[in-house]
Amino acid sequence: MAQTQIDMDNLTGALRRETVKKNVAAIHISGKLSLLQRKLSNVLLLNAYDSLTSAQSHSIDARTLAMMVGYNSNDFDTLRGSLRALAETVAEWDMLDEDGKQEWGVSSLLSFAKLKNGVCEYAYSPALAQKLHDPKIYALINVHIQKNFSSGHGLALYENCYRFVRTGSTGWWSLDTFRKLMGVDGSSYYESFKHLNAKIIKPAVAEVNKSSDIEITPEFQKKGRAVTDIRFLIKENPQLAMFQIDDSDGTRNLPVYKALIEQGISDRLARQWIAEHGADYVREKLSYMEGQGTVKSKVGYLTAAIRDDYKPTADVVVEPSDDAKRAAAERAEKIQAADAEVDSRRAAKAERGRKFAIVADMVSARNPTQRDADKRLFMASLDDDLSREEFRAHGWNSALNASAIFAFWEELVPGVFEENA
Repeated sequence: MAQTQIDMDNLTGALRRETVKKNVAAIHISGKLSLLQRKLSNVLLLNAYDSLTSAQSHSIDARTLAMMVGYNSNDFDTLRGSLRALAETVAEWDMLDEDGKQEWGVSSLLSFAKLKNGVCEYAYSPALAQKLHDPKIYALINVHIQKNFSSGHGLALYENCYRFVRTGSTGWWSLDTFRKLMGVDGSSYYESFKHLNAKIIKPAVAEVNKSSDIEITPEFQKKGRAVTDIRFLIKENPQLAMFQIDDSDGTRNLPVYKALIEQGISDRLARQWIAEHGADYVREKLSYMEGQGTVKSKVGYLTAAIRDDYKPTADVVVEPSDDAKRAAAERAEKIQAADAEVDSRRAAKAERGRKFAIVADMVSARNPTQRDADKRLFMASLDDDLSREEFRAHGWNSALNASAIFAFWEELVPGVFEENA
């Protein structure tokens, strides 16, 4: 799947804002959205927010929308399908109004959406627009952070936990409520806590802690031996600064960035230093290090120089203590290791996307009878209900069944993935 970097300089108005206010009610109604649809919903709300209650409809360039969500800007079939899903998804809220009276309401997430002449036009119902724009109770959803998520359940859990970051806990939710928030209510498979914990809770928690600006820990409440309720303890992620770094200002084009890379500094660490301290300050410390001759660890030395503001003197060269250099090197090595892990995940994701694209080409080349036979044959090879349920829902794009899908087509057309590499 092609990936295109967004030029933030070409975005105007609300789209330049990194965060979007997401009302409590809206967060609680989006459980059944897929990852793509959830991201799309956030970007549409971001685009419409400033005129949410004053304009009857909103519009955005379709290619810009596709790029912000993170998929091929020419894939209008996927965009149409996702917009259709938002229009067909029912939003329901149950909350106290300003007078303390209970208010219940229901609406589709989008009252309409259309694509015409490369523009996406859409609207919210007046009642839902008021809820989405309510400034009293909201969470800030960072559209840069949401790009880090690769699963809808992970992003759904992040959205539902983030608004409680100041209180430190979500409070207790019944498992029925949690299933609804995750969009798996109505599934007999997830009625089992064992399955819910293994397939939804643990993976989603791991992704939130790895991919966002908060860290969460689940706690469970039991009645007898059965788990009945769940809550999440929440704290800010100490790596927040790393998640907020973006290259919309062209950091990678700066001479000092290129000089850092030549010294073996990782992309993320170089951008972090420049973002936090400014290009001139970092350039000064880089020049200072180069004037010290050979150093054992350039990463460790630069880390200490930037942190402690090393400056040359007429007679004395300031040298950090061995403990300081060691601690700085260890911190930098951890960041470097994290970068390597991120690069590895990106490479794996890109390879998976390449193979899915090949599968899509092969499927489109088959006639209807062959397609039906392929699906039935593959479905018969799956040995558990969850895999079959995922394949029914997502077909040949099922991420859960990726390995099995690739193996199936490799057996059907030997060497197909190598030939198209």
